[in-house]
Amino acid sequence: MPDILHRVSIDAPPQRVHDLIAGTDGIARWWTGRPLTGEHTIGSSFGVHFGDAEQPAAVMQVLADTPDQVVWRVTDGPDTWTDTLITFTLRPSGHNSTTLLFTHANWRQAGEFMSGCSTNWGSYLTSLKTGAESDTFAAYPAGEISRWN
Repeated sequence: MPDILHRVSIDAPPQRVHDLIAGTDGIARWWTGRPLTGEHTIGSSFGVHFGDAEQPAAVMQVLADTPDQVVWRVTDGPDTWTDTLITFTLRPSGHNSTTLLFTHANWRQAGEFMSGCSTNWGSYLTSLKTGAESDTFAAYPAGEISRWN
């Protein structure tokens, strides 16, 4: 099964990066641009909303949340996302810096939609990086590069 992989160097301590990944307020700041529904606790689920949509675009169950790794399983959303795993692995690198290893794993097959998602993940991870470093984010819609409408 193909995976989306990204490696990002962030000039911020791992705890700062973790806080932005492992909390619904943080995720809204760098990814969705609007509040999430649900909770980001192990075993719980949260939904991400984009634009004016009332229904979540995707729902993730939190499988792991440690200082060095956060793992989500997509339980609802685009058909090709269902049962995929999204993993953020954080590694300290130097003084107050973090290497983020991102994986969106277990896609059934590679294709145009997966390519567009990879492009957008890169953009939103850049939003996370910039926000962690300077508190300036580029969440949806500013961070979306590959549009599906």
